[in-house]
Amino acid sequence: MKQKRSKIIFSALFLAFLVFFVRYGFTVVTIESAEQAVQAETFDPSVYVNNIWLSTLLPSYTDNSKNLADILSKIQPDSNGIVQKESLTAITNEFGYITIGESHVYMVKGSGLVTAVNTDTSIGTVEIQLNDYDGPIKVLLYVGTRIPSDETSVRDAGGLIKFGDFKEQTEYGKVASEINKKVLSEVLGDANKNTWLGKTITFQGAFSIRTFNLIQINMNEIRIVPMSIELGD
Repeated sequence: MKQKRSKIIFSALFLAFLVFFVRYGFTVVTIESAEQAVQAETFDPSVYVNNIWLSTLLPSYTDNSKNLADILSKIQPDSNGIVQKESLTAITNEFGYITIGESHVYMVKGSGLVTAVNTDTSIGTVEIQLNDYDGPIKVLLYVGTRIPSDETSVRDAGGLIKFGDFKEQTEYGKVASEINKKVLSEVLGDANKNTWLGKTITFQGAFSIRTFNLIQINMNEIRIVPMSIELGD
């Protein structure tokens, strides 16, 4: 009797299982397959940047950088270093790129003389007296051991890397951080920047002007993230 009752219970459970399977369905996978699927969905910003550094980013700066002196000569700050957003927008449309967040981003090249070195903090800079430009806008180039965490100029310049290319906003942000790490290691390295004072310098890089919710823009200085640097005597 007990054996018969056990068979009935087993049959009922089996039927319930079949109903659940038919209604909801599932796929049996191995642990190895599951891990591979998770890895396939995991975004690695380091791999992404390594893949585009030589193939896309560096060639784009070589081919598309605009002469910085030409751009700065077009920008005419008042005596307080202020430029109206409307006039700046026209210049950016000609020489640069405007992001969704209304940052004006420029991919630039230039040469000049290093007139000051500031390495007192990790976000070090050198000041450059640009050839063919004697206007009031100070030109600074990042040369420290760290680039500000909110600096996204290289990622954004030229619209090469777009927000819509990524599944999540965090991925887009991680790409900017990873590019900056690449700049620190591949472009700036561990050279002693304090020896650069008085040397000639040729560079390519990017800078941003933030304009969101602004009408008047402070243009006393620009800060460039370098993508290539060559020093002379």
